[in-house]
Amino acid sequence: MATKLKNISHSFTAQFTGLKGRPPEQWPIIPQLFCAFGVLSLVLAAGWFGYVSSQMESLDRGVQEESKLKDAYKIKIQQAVNLEALSKQKDLVNQYVLTMEKQLPSKAEMDALLSDINQAGVGRGLQFELFKPGQVVVKEYYAELPIQIKVSGGYHDIASFMSDIANLPRIVTLNNLNIVVNKDGKLGLDAIAKTFRYLDQVEIEAQRKAKSKVPAKKGGKK
Repeated sequence: MATKLKNISHSFTAQFTGLKGRPPEQWPIIPQLFCAFGVLSLVLAAGWFGYVSSQMESLDRGVQEESKLKDAYKIKIQQAVNLEALSKQKDLVNQYVLTMEKQLPSKAEMDALLSDINQAGVGRGLQFELFKPGQVVVKEYYAELPIQIKVSGGYHDIASFMSDIANLPRIVTLNNLNIVVNKDGKLGLDAIAKTFRYLDQVEIEAQRKAKSKVPAKKGGKK
């Protein structure tokens, strides 16, 4: 048995001797098989790295994209389920905005509003020492008018005046309040009343032009 194995091993080894200088087609069968297997391995390796690898990367990207689409789909489903509630919420917000807009006078109504503020003080028996509208401050969506107010009167009258201002149908705020006791024993109220109004069409156009002329910010130095 040992002699037979030795002969097979010698025959196998002998097929790999004397191959130098001979073309592959003249090689014995075993070297040809080894050579064919080596070439096949190289072809498979090149195919893997050149084609299959790129396909795997595409597959990974596809899996990631699928995950993003699933997340987006879940969000859309939640929005669809809550659509009715969101619509009702939007209607409530719109109603609130309309209510607030009604409290803003137009430019033409400002004189009437100033008169209402003055009458609120006179109606409470207060004496106006100062009632001076200031410079209109134009904001992005509205205009603000500050009014310097200085009145004197009794404690309850001043408190009622402030309550009347808060209950006006238009928005009026009292700022920088300062209450002192005058020499005659009456209270003195010094404050800045601020009221707000819509921008008229001319002011809106001026705001748009001012925005269009604002230069874009340049990036920092590199």
